[in-house]
Amino acid sequence: MSVYSFEVKPLGKPSYRLDEYKGKVLLIVNTASECGFAPQLEDLEQLYQDCKNEGFIVLGFPCNQFKHQEPLKNEEIAEYCSMKYGVTFPLHEKIDVKGEHMHPLYRYLVEETGNKKIKWNYTKFLIGRDGEVAERYGSMTNPEKMRDKIVQLLEQ
Repeated sequence: MSVYSFEVKPLGKPSYRLDEYKGKVLLIVNTASECGFAPQLEDLEQLYQDCKNEGFIVLGFPCNQFKHQEPLKNEEIAEYCSMKYGVTFPLHEKIDVKGEHMHPLYRYLVEETGNKKIKWNYTKFLIGRDGEVAERYGSMTNPEKMRDKIVQLLEQ
């Protein structure tokens, strides 16, 4: 099993399986527009712009489970993130990243990293071209600090 086994729902578009990204390097992030870490969206977008032509994709998954810091409706999230932070990378419908209704993708991600909890917004999972989890980063990790690892995975 790999991340390619899972289906996700982008904002305003039909669901798709992540196998559409086979051979790409992915960064999967749970986002929240009112979180103190939301400015990381700009840094995530910069990484995306710098590396997308080499096969890098950022996938944002809004979540309202941490102090209700994603109050926007699905249809408002993309517009807000685009206007405030310049986000063009794919954003998806709100999901649960913990608890009884945890999205299957996130269940897989936490099991693969051996750390069963998502502690906060902006937890990041870096996925290699093989669809396997290469690295997990906490909320405090600025996306720019992941650049070397991303480049390394892109060169493989």
